[in-house]
Amino acid sequence: MEFSDCFLLVFGQLAVGGLFGLAVPPFQVLERGFYKSSAGVFLFCAALFVAGKVALVLRAGGTTGGRVAEIGLWTAFTVAAAVYLASLWGDAGRRRARAYTTALALGLIALTASASLHRLGPLLSLATILYPLAFLMAALALGAAASGMLLGHWYLIDLGLSIVPLQRMFRYFVGVLVAQLAVLALTVLALGLGPGAAAVHSLWQDHAALLTARIVLGPCAALGLSYLIHRTLQIPQTMAATGLFYIAILAVMVGELLGRLILLRTSLPL
Repeated sequence: MEFSDCFLLVFGQLAVGGLFGLAVPPFQVLERGFYKSSAGVFLFCAALFVAGKVALVLRAGGTTGGRVAEIGLWTAFTVAAAVYLASLWGDAGRRRARAYTTALALGLIALTASASLHRLGPLLSLATILYPLAFLMAALALGAAASGMLLGHWYLIDLGLSIVPLQRMFRYFVGVLVAQLAVLALTVLALGLGPGAAAVHSLWQDHAALLTARIVLGPCAALGLSYLIHRTLQIPQTMAATGLFYIAILAVMVGELLGRLILLRTSLPL
């Protein structure tokens, strides 16, 4: 169950990070259809994650209170995301804003609950902050790459759309990757000097190649691709940038899957 649980987490993180990414482009500039289609994709990821969690619990034949609470929070997030998606078909802007912020808040709480189940060390320790932060940065990286790719496709529909929304999404994507690298470094350093010293020692001794692959094939590769995206947006060539976002999301996904393997083997949120 633990093996499947670690890798299934990627779908939940993509759902939360994707909703965050929808706040980056200006709502007034883009047609409502972009938000409907994108929110639908992220809602599907959330529903898939919840269904997978429930299936794992049923297969195991029993669970703990923490697991039940985690599933409850993710279910609440999924319902809130569905309410937000439904609100996009109406003109009640205030209700849509409430649904969106509620979904984001529940997503953060659900990520925190999932992080706490893997946490090394006591509640009153730095790990209580670092684990949710690392989980959140992974979610934002996945969501930024996916949102950039989905936004790029929208330029095939709205041919007169300004390049500004895609440029804003690109800057957000780069900022998230840089912040994620900083959080990863801080996590290893802080946990190595605290409650995760044994796990960090095991990481360096037994999984150094895995850690290297996670960094190089994940955020570093995505940052390299971001330079190419930057150059194509200068032309501007939105379709080429969209194709590069396709490759970038693959790089981010590979990095996060390797990170979930590190989580499985060491309980470190990398």
